[in-house]
Amino acid sequence: MIALAGLTRTMRDFDFVAPHLGDVRLIRMDARGRGLSDHAPWQSYNVGQEAADVVALMDHLGLKHAAILGTSRGGLVAMMLAATVPERLTGVCLNDIGPVIDRAGLDMIGVHIGRPPGARSFEEAAAVRRATHPGWAHVPEGRWRAEVERLYVETDDGLANTYDPALREAFVAGVLAANDAWPAFDALAGLPLALIRGANSDLLTAETASAMRHRRPDMHFAEVPDRGHVPWLDEPEARAAIHAWREDLP
Repeated sequence: MIALAGLTRTMRDFDFVAPHLGDVRLIRMDARGRGLSDHAPWQSYNVGQEAADVVALMDHLGLKHAAILGTSRGGLVAMMLAATVPERLTGVCLNDIGPVIDRAGLDMIGVHIGRPPGARSFEEAAAVRRATHPGWAHVPEGRWRAEVERLYVETDDGLANTYDPALREAFVAGVLAANDAWPAFDALAGLPLALIRGANSDLLTAETASAMRHRRPDMHFAEVPDRGHVPWLDEPEARAAIHAWREDLP
């Protein structure tokens, strides 16, 4: 199983769900410009290139095919793979992402992407994150602190992002060029599929999730209460959907 993180996130996003995946061989990938991967020209920070990078990794590892667990941007990459190299996939699980992205969520990303966190410590960042996520409740003790430790790195000048700030340029260009991704979603036909949605998500609306379920009535679906964008995937509802999806994988 190849785990693909969100737009500005890293492989560490999957730390919380990894212990619940059983005996799967979990391969976590930092996309170009994020985490431990090298920075690149910002024009290459796009879904098509990132899908090609996944194929290159699979070839490097000698993997003929794999299942994809894709969070947010990682799910868009998974749909691109289905549209271009479906023979390389055995199934896809989408975490809070679909073929239509709500403008409210995009606007929120646009406010923060490419800008320094502003907080000087993990404690301060955790407090900010708790205060600015009103749609979240019943969060495990210490989780906000654990979350920011995976989002930022400590420096002498305070916290810093774990991604190339030029990702902002790619985001702006991508929003301006955004189009309908339903054909890419439809390319998942025939593959075991699951969708997990945060009940308070501002990126994947309930209407889009309903339309996805109408197109794929066999798709495993979970809506995680008290979560926005994106669920951590270790919530009971998310774990149940992932388990049911894994049962369908060849």
